[in-house]
Amino acid sequence: MKMGVEPLPVHGGLGGAYYFRTAEVKSVAIVKPTDEEPFAPNNPKGFVGKALGQPGLKRSVRVGETGFREVAAYLLDYDHFANVPPTALVKITHSIFNVNDGVNVNKSHKGKTVSKIASFQQFIPHDFDASDHGTSSFPVFAVHRIGILDIRIFNTDRHAGNLLVRKLDCVGSFGQVELIPIDHGLCLPETLEDPYFEWIHWPQASIPFSDDELEYIENLDPLRDCEMLRRELPMIREACLRVLVLCTIFLKEAAAFGLCLAEIGEMMSREFRAGEEEPSELEIVCMEARRVIVEREVLSPKSDRGDEEFQFDIDCEGPEQNIHKVGEDDYIARLQFQFDIGVGNGHSLLSKLEETIEEEDEEDEGEESEAKVEHEGFVVPRAPERIHDLSRLSMSLKNTSLSDKSQKFPKFSTVKAENGYLSGTSLGHNSANEQLPASTSFVKLADMNEEEWILFLEKFQELLYPAFHKRKSVTLGQKQRQRLGTSCQF
Repeated sequence: MKMGVEPLPVHGGLGGAYYFRTAEVKSVAIVKPTDEEPFAPNNPKGFVGKALGQPGLKRSVRVGETGFREVAAYLLDYDHFANVPPTALVKITHSIFNVNDGVNVNKSHKGKTVSKIASFQQFIPHDFDASDHGTSSFPVFAVHRIGILDIRIFNTDRHAGNLLVRKLDCVGSFGQVELIPIDHGLCLPETLEDPYFEWIHWPQASIPFSDDELEYIENLDPLRDCEMLRRELPMIREACLRVLVLCTIFLKEAAAFGLCLAEIGEMMSREFRAGEEEPSELEIVCMEARRVIVEREVLSPKSDRGDEEFQFDIDCEGPEQNIHKVGEDDYIARLQFQFDIGVGNGHSLLSKLEETIEEEDEEDEGEESEAKVEHEGFVVPRAPERIHDLSRLSMSLKNTSLSDKSQKFPKFSTVKAENGYLSGTSLGHNSANEQLPASTSFVKLADMNEEEWILFLEKFQELLYPAFHKRKSVTLGQKQRQRLGTSCQF
């Protein structure tokens, strides 16, 4: 940048993104400002209409909050297990960034210095993405490792366009490729919805886990994960952490039971019957866990926190945004957003990022104040003894009657990204309301206090084994379905 090599805007996708290049004009990083996401106020492509903190492309992922999810996926990829490129959350200043002029999005402050908060990810040179290459050459271990990560973080957007493919040129590696997963901004939603795992259809996903993979899964610790994310990304909401805990427990128990990657992914995915969206097997287990607890009168069915509890589906609809605004210097000094976490609190408040058109001199930039924030411990109970008598479950989980299934919605689809680094819906409409996919939540996790959450996890683990047994029986009782990748070329 000091040598005058300007970032290069990425023209594909719905959000603002920029390639950062060397003096030799080689891309080394891709930068995605949080306020240029789809529907964000400073989106450079006309996809505006939402304030920071409102529902975004996915209803359970808010506008302005995909950047730290990109970082979370990298931090959770311990030992570079799934090959996620190094990613950080940064403050970055340049005149190329877009700032819309109020109501008229066509007028922007071009040429003026702008400070942004952005995700900063290493650019990985690659030959193509998975949609341009047949899946038969993909290594089994690579598909498994990416799938393990996607399950942990409940990735709602794992399609072929965000799986980069790089040919290996070393001796003895003819025809072999390496997979690089990118674009994790739609992971760790606040509620369970319909994930999208394209690898479900690949034959590699039906092969059992290896011993090394089983050992890696066994060593996963959701308590450690939550403590790490609270420390590194204190703006992350408690509801997102609960999704992480739930999915990690589900993965660990399913793998220990003997399910393969495809079976686990299928249990987490919703089905469509007669044009209607049915809850996934994972969601049905969650619904049953809550129903059993309520019927036994262990808990009150309503939270005792009153009207102060944040309800995601309601609070985001009005014009008033429950967002704290903090000074930019204070945020940058610690790379932290102002947040609020307490016992039973199902959310934290994302600070509205303050942008400066004219960059001010920061004399105290080198002075970092030591701000200590105390986090409540996130308790994950021990797994109860496994159920051996399946008759203890009085009803078939898949035949559970649902009182809130009257509204059904179609799946959200994505389109191929440019250079494999961006994804989004089809272009052509600038209305945020038209672009937002309809979605529903059969299970909410944020409306439980800490005691309810712990008891819910205990009952959830207890009900998993009948569900696993049923899934295994279905698989063994029919011929193995032939899985054909949707990205194959012939």
